[in-house]
Amino acid sequence: MTDADKPMEDHVLVEVTVPAPADAVWAALRDPEKIKDWFGWDADSLKDEIDFIFVTHAEADDARRVVTFVGVNDRYEVEARGETSLVRVVRSAPAGEWSDVFDGMIEGWISFTWQLAFAFARHPGQSRRTIFFSGPPRGERPARALLGLDSAPASGEAWSMPLGPDTGARGEVWFHARHQTGVTVDAWGDGLLVVVDQPPTEKHPRGTTMLTLTTYGLPDSAFAGLQTLWQGWWDHHFETVAPGCD
Repeated sequence: MTDADKPMEDHVLVEVTVPAPADAVWAALRDPEKIKDWFGWDADSLKDEIDFIFVTHAEADDARRVVTFVGVNDRYEVEARGETSLVRVVRSAPAGEWSDVFDGMIEGWISFTWQLAFAFARHPGQSRRTIFFSGPPRGERPARALLGLDSAPASGEAWSMPLGPDTGARGEVWFHARHQTGVTVDAWGDGLLVVVDQPPTEKHPRGTTMLTLTTYGLPDSAFAGLQTLWQGWWDHHFETVAPGCD
């Protein structure tokens, strides 16, 4: 039986409780000015990506608070839970086992949905600034191992340890997923680090990594210093290759 012949079923890719009413969360999924505060990372292309994904290639059901993305079988759902909301991304796809699958789009939905929850939980209405890195490791160790996050505590627990070039860093474990980890970082204005490690493949024998550093309220000088610090660490341990490029 081919995939086309298999029955379709819903796969929940990520599900997160967001500490905000459903109408506020729904607005954050529909207003491009609000989407840029949690989706992706700072880049010249971010506005065009948001317009393409959430405006020109999206179909919204305001009554049900469901937005479906044209061309893919993925949808965001917002479910009211009193003063909080349950936000999930669902993919309709052939039945099968997905636990070992690495899919870049799925990993993106996971990262961005947790970034959405973080923005509402810690920085409602605030603007962010991000630093982004992508590429394969120069050695054999993936980023989570290099950063010590492969042994981080459970979600919701405090952590304190050297984090790459940031000595004495501390914060809270925001989430764990199969291929990624997110931790808050106090020194970044109560920021967030999301680390995604793609396992080795025939095409990418050392795997690939993406780091997104989200900051809030840092002065320009502090932000520039953080970027320089992490750029040096990244260049020592990783090559730079844009996502989706060889």
